[in-house]
Amino acid sequence: MSDQKRSALHHPALHDASLPAIELENVSVRYDQTIALEQITLRLNRGDRVAVVGPNGAGKSTLFHVIAGVVRPTEGQVRIYGSGPGGHICVGYVPQRKVIDWDFPVTVTDVVMMGRVGKMGFLRWPARRDRAAVRAALDEVGMSAFADRQIGELSGGQQQRVFLARVLAQEAELLLMDEPLTGLDMPSQEAILALIDRIQQQGVTVMVASHDLNQAGEQFPTLLLLNRRLVAFGPPDQVLTTPNLLAAYGGHMHVVHTGEGDMLLADTCCSEGAELLTPSLTHTTAPVVQPVPQETVEGMRPPR
Repeated sequence: MSDQKRSALHHPALHDASLPAIELENVSVRYDQTIALEQITLRLNRGDRVAVVGPNGAGKSTLFHVIAGVVRPTEGQVRIYGSGPGGHICVGYVPQRKVIDWDFPVTVTDVVMMGRVGKMGFLRWPARRDRAAVRAALDEVGMSAFADRQIGELSGGQQQRVFLARVLAQEAELLLMDEPLTGLDMPSQEAILALIDRIQQQGVTVMVASHDLNQAGEQFPTLLLLNRRLVAFGPPDQVLTTPNLLAAYGGHMHVVHTGEGDMLLADTCCSEGAELLTPSLTHTTAPVVQPVPQETVEGMRPPR
């Protein structure tokens, strides 16, 4: 365990609930000579619900890493409820499924109990209240019957529900989910979105990264359109405009419903810092949705 993580466990960051949940001021991140984020300024309040959208390589994961305190910005300031991101036990972060080792020998209960670490006593040993919180969280997401299962034995939708249970057990006030719906069938997506709704109604600030522009526009009252820079931020009808989408996208084909008609959009940006190509734009007469191909579960497993 790093010194930073030990400090976070024993000395939680100052937390002022009267201040914005997230404040980013002129945040930039560079990896060597590659720009991952550039001059991002953003403010979210308690209970906000935001979908972060943009092409592959736009910096969505990097943005979440910065907010979670996993990556330090090259420039700029990050504040979570008034203080730096390091040491906050109120942040629940769910990474992309493809970076998780699903073969690691932990049970569903073990995973959810991880959310209680910041609230345990000095010895970090679960007390009765911790076990009760884990049971209550599993019950709320409908996963109590799977408490003793190894996490890798579950379906993708079940795994995401377990991670949401961990957030509930943690009593998180800020939820970051990086593409939680990728590879899930429609019923599983609807179940996860319903759980996110319930969590957000408890006053939790929610940020979800998504590649599905139509779904994001339908399910979230606020969108953040990112392409290393903040292209647009606000209600879907103000964000999903032709000029904004042209500024953000090139390659992978999308049909996006906008107030100006249906727009065919392509995105070939596939790595952090890759150059964007000029997108093709076509207005159609009938609303046709062409979804992004979904990854298989096996394809999302990390290399051994």
